[in-house]
Amino acid sequence: MNAPATSPPARTRRGSAVPPGLWRVPFLVPGALALLLGLDAGLLLLDAPALPLGSRLPDVHGFLLVLGFVGTLIALERAVALRHRAGYAAPALLGTGGLLLVPTATGSLGQLLLVAGSAALGLVLVALWQRQRDEAVTVQALGSVLALGASILWLREVPVPRLLPWLAGFVVLTIAGERLELARIELARSGPVVLGAFGLCGAAVASLLWPEAGQALFGLVLAGLVVWLAGHDVARRTVHDTGLPRFAAACLLAGYVWLAAAALLWLLGSPVLDGATYDAVVHCVFLGFTLSMIMAHAPVILPAVLRVRLPYRSALWAPAVLLHGSLLLRVAVGDLRGWEPARQLGGALNVAAVLLLVAVLARSATMAGRRAG
Repeated sequence: MNAPATSPPARTRRGSAVPPGLWRVPFLVPGALALLLGLDAGLLLLDAPALPLGSRLPDVHGFLLVLGFVGTLIALERAVALRHRAGYAAPALLGTGGLLLVPTATGSLGQLLLVAGSAALGLVLVALWQRQRDEAVTVQALGSVLALGASILWLREVPVPRLLPWLAGFVVLTIAGERLELARIELARSGPVVLGAFGLCGAAVASLLWPEAGQALFGLVLAGLVVWLAGHDVARRTVHDTGLPRFAAACLLAGYVWLAAAALLWLLGSPVLDGATYDAVVHCVFLGFTLSMIMAHAPVILPAVLRVRLPYRSALWAPAVLLHGSLLLRVAVGDLRGWEPARQLGGALNVAAVLLLVAVLARSATMAGRRAG
C-alpha cells in the first residue's frame, strides 16, 4: 500500500499532540452511517425486526452499501495514497450521496452525488496511475469505471438487478488491485489480472445488452480471475503462520471461495435477476467476498488511514467465523434449498457479524490508545 499522507500534528503541550489522522474521521462518518442504514435495510428486506427509517431504504439497499459504504472506504484510502487534499472530494461525495439516497426528497440528489463521487474516484486513480504507471492502479481504475457506469445507469432508471455485474466488478477489481499492491512480490506477473479486468468490464457491458449470455460470460471471466488470484496470493503460505498473518490469510482465502461460488452461480444460472439465486449471488459477492476482504485488510489499512494503533486480537476471529457460518446457512440452506427461516436467520446473523466486527475493531483501537497514553 502506498505510504499515507501525513500532516504535522497540532501540539497542545509538551509531549502531546492531536493524532495526525484525526481530521480524516469526518470523511469516514458518512460511510459508517451508510453501513448502519444498509444493515437496517437488509433486515427490512428479510422481514426481520428493524428500525423504520424510511420507506425508500429497501430500494436503495444495494447502492447504499456498495457505493455509500464500501465506495467511501475505498475512496478515502486512495485519497490518502494520493497525498493531495483534492482527493478527499471522492469520499465526501460518495458518503454524502449515500446518505441522501434515503429521504425521498433528496434521493435524486444522492444519485447525482454518487455519480460525481465515482467520477472523482476515477480521477484520483488516474492521478495515481500517472505517478506510478502501476498495473495494480490500472485494475482499480477499471473498477471505478464500472462504479461510474453503474451510478449513471441507475440515475437513468436501469433496475438494480441489471447492474449487479457492474457493482460486483467494481469491488472485485478494486480488491484485486489492492492484492496486487499489497502482495507485490508474490503477484509479480500481474498481466493476467489486467487482462481479466478488461474482460470483466466487457462482460459487464454485455450483461446489460444480452442478459443471459452476458452474465454467463461475466461468470466465466470472474471464475478465471478468482482462480488466478487465489492460486498466486501469498495467503496460501501465510495461512500457516500465526497471529494477524494467519487471520488475514484465512479471510482472504474464504473470500475467494465465496467469489468462486458467485461466479459458478452466474455461469450456471444466468440470467441472475431475481429470486433465491439473485440473493445468493449478491451476498456471496458483497458479504462472503467483500466483507471478508475488509476484515483481512482492516488491521493494516485503518491504521494507515486514521493513524491509530489497531493491534491484532484473537477476538477478530469471532465476527469472521460468525460471518461465514451465517452466510453458509443463508445461501446453502435458505437460498439454494428454499428454506425461508434459514435465510432469515442467516441474514440476521450476517448483520450481527458486521456489528460485532465494528465493536471488536473499536475496542482494539480504544485499548491500544489507552496503553499508548
